[in-house]
Amino acid sequence: MEQSGAPHRWWQMRAFVVAATIITIVPLLWPQIPPLVDLPGHMGRYRVQLTPSEDAPWLAQWFAFQWSLIGNLGIDLLIVPFAKLFGLELGVKLIVISIPALTAAGLLWIAREVHGRIPPTALFALPLAYSYPFQFGFVNFALSMALALCLFALWLRLGRLKRFRLRTAIFVPASCLLWLCHTFGWGVLGVLAFSAEMIRQHDARKDAGSGHWLESWFRAGLGCIPLALPMALMIFWRSGDHVTGQTADWFNWQAKVAWIMMILRDRWELWDIASTAVFVLILFKAFRDPAIEYSRNLGLSALFLAAVFVALPRIVFGSAYADMRLAPFVVAIALIAIRPRATMTARHAGILAALGLSFFLLRTAGTTISYWQFDRDYNTELAALDKLPVGAKVVTFVGTNCHNEWRMSRLEHLPAIALERRLAYANDQWSMAGAQLLTARYSAAGMFAHDPSEIVTPGWCPREWWKPIDFSMARFPREAFDYVWLIRTPPFNARYATDLDRIWRSPTGASALFKVNRSRPAPQITDEELYPRWFLELRARRARAQQRELPPPPKA
Repeated sequence: MEQSGAPHRWWQMRAFVVAATIITIVPLLWPQIPPLVDLPGHMGRYRVQLTPSEDAPWLAQWFAFQWSLIGNLGIDLLIVPFAKLFGLELGVKLIVISIPALTAAGLLWIAREVHGRIPPTALFALPLAYSYPFQFGFVNFALSMALALCLFALWLRLGRLKRFRLRTAIFVPASCLLWLCHTFGWGVLGVLAFSAEMIRQHDARKDAGSGHWLESWFRAGLGCIPLALPMALMIFWRSGDHVTGQTADWFNWQAKVAWIMMILRDRWELWDIASTAVFVLILFKAFRDPAIEYSRNLGLSALFLAAVFVALPRIVFGSAYADMRLAPFVVAIALIAIRPRATMTARHAGILAALGLSFFLLRTAGTTISYWQFDRDYNTELAALDKLPVGAKVVTFVGTNCHNEWRMSRLEHLPAIALERRLAYANDQWSMAGAQLLTARYSAAGMFAHDPSEIVTPGWCPREWWKPIDFSMARFPREAFDYVWLIRTPPFNARYATDLDRIWRSPTGASALFKVNRSRPAPQITDEELYPRWFLELRARRARAQQRELPPPPKA
């Protein structure tokens, strides 16, 4: 470690921390809507939440919105005052901008508290403010994790100052608020705080001549009691009859390796994987380079988080990608755990800091370009809304394919902007009781009422709920919808749109808005045209089996 009396270097100054925090928000400054996959869908829910029933009574016919105490309310609560002050879209943008800024500030603050000064290697962790879970649009989760990092830094600081009563007074309510933002952030804060308390208790007992890990474990648990109140909230939330969703897909090693490779997934696969390789190189270098070492405090925290990542299933209470969300933060904590030894020269430290800063700036520049391009895509597609009346009933189909391409289009939940801007029906809303405040109840829409009915593909995809474009165009209920909005869909058979009139088309011709013309008959399409042969054969076998199980008819 650097000598405590040595002068601060440029990356250890408060001015640098402020500058780095500001730099993290640059990619989000230009886009009107932050191009995060799920975010437009959330914005549609916020519009329903904020719109008085007398202003748009038809929304209550389509959606059921009910406030309840769940551990997933971060932006849902914050948007109430922000929307009044700035409007919904700008309010969402300001909240989302704060997430990478708080993430970067939290990581640097933790490094400062643990090491005494910010080590040069900590700069390499800053690009993880734009990790894959954030790009996916898990905004309540991402906000809770950013807050958890800042709260952990405060936990460390108050522990270092031995202000334990103050820490208890702060963290009893703070842990509840963090749980309310998102359960995941509260859980991670608990893991980080427990590991830090273990080290602190062990070192204190060791200095007194009685340092035993079992005793440290017990005392660490007692020390984390101020964080335990949300456990009662968790029991109340998950024990209700309204709660649905399975917990499944344990120890999927192939998926877990993939999540590690995807921690910086954005647009350019080679660039993102090469950047992840930089992390791997640094983490392994720390084991072999005599000039750097791992902090016992943060090293144990990283190991604990890694164990949680391994143990977590992919699906928790019906919510997918549970383990994926933790992967970037395992790496981030491991990176800021690295520090220089006393043998490292000032020149060597300066070179490391310059490399870390260059890496951070290059990743930020790449993300800025990527978001600018996604914003252009948004503007192109949202031009269709100019042709859409307020309160329209719209079924939307967004094109994709059966391959898990690295660059997601970010268009998957763009249909919700029709709900947000035009108070129109959007069939992309999630409908999971106990996990969301909003559920779709527009029964006339049938299988096209909610997510993922908006996703369409060229053909049937194995192990996916997505439907082919031909099937969706032929079978969506004409009586339930007035408009059909196609967003970069695959080509489809024109016979399935004989009762549709095109009223808008994108400059590229890949997207279009149609109006249902009820003066013309809907196309009559047989199942044999739409379903694959194996499905038809399976359905026929089941029908024959059920027929054999029926009791014989009574004799005359």
